[in-house]
Amino acid sequence: MKILAFESSAVSASVALIEDERLVAQSFQNCGLTHSRTLLPMAEDLLANCGVSLDEIDAIAVAHGPGSFTGVRIGVATVKGLALGAGKPCVGVSTLEAMAWGARVLGGPLCCVMDARAGQVYNALFTVENGAPRRLCSDRALRLADLGEEIGGAPYFLVGDGADLCYNTLKERCPGLRLAPPELRYPTGFGVAAAALPLLKAGQTCPPQALDVFYLRRPQAERERLKRLSGQQ
Repeated sequence: MKILAFESSAVSASVALIEDERLVAQSFQNCGLTHSRTLLPMAEDLLANCGVSLDEIDAIAVAHGPGSFTGVRIGVATVKGLALGAGKPCVGVSTLEAMAWGARVLGGPLCCVMDARAGQVYNALFTVENGAPRRLCSDRALRLADLGEEIGGAPYFLVGDGADLCYNTLKERCPGLRLAPPELRYPTGFGVAAAALPLLKAGQTCPPQALDVFYLRRPQAERERLKRLSGQQ
């Protein structure tokens, strides 16, 4: 099975191609350019360099959230467009779970965190069993202080673009925290593909029209609008 996978939910962008469990190729950028400029050219170059066409792809996967509202929308829109044009099924996976798949070599436990601003992080906890991550909780948005209280002194590798923030804030309170190596810290297309593969094997795909974003919070503009409206009542 061949999966073309996209990751654009955080500051970095990545595209990967896998065949079954083998990584065929991956492109990764963390250069500050907007994902709308980088993501599709990365995919086109990757497929061309591998001599693989979209017709040969079994499914297209994407990290559909949580994460940057703009980044997630760009990734999902890119995959929907490609899948519609090529007539391919889609697989949407959790950004946090994709991080865990990408960092499973650490052996866990894994604390996947993304900076959600406003004093919060997007987070999920995992352990690694038989080479695959197993969830310890659902994806959630919570305050760093609450995460620190839950973790306590337990040993966790921190993965994600919120890893440094989490470590610097909680290291005194949570002495078991360790930063994952930089090369395993950021989400990648390979992590998305690895998370999508069991779903594809189980037939848990969706048509492009049904692929949607997965936000844990309302966008900031909507939150501010609702706040203004509640203040007028």
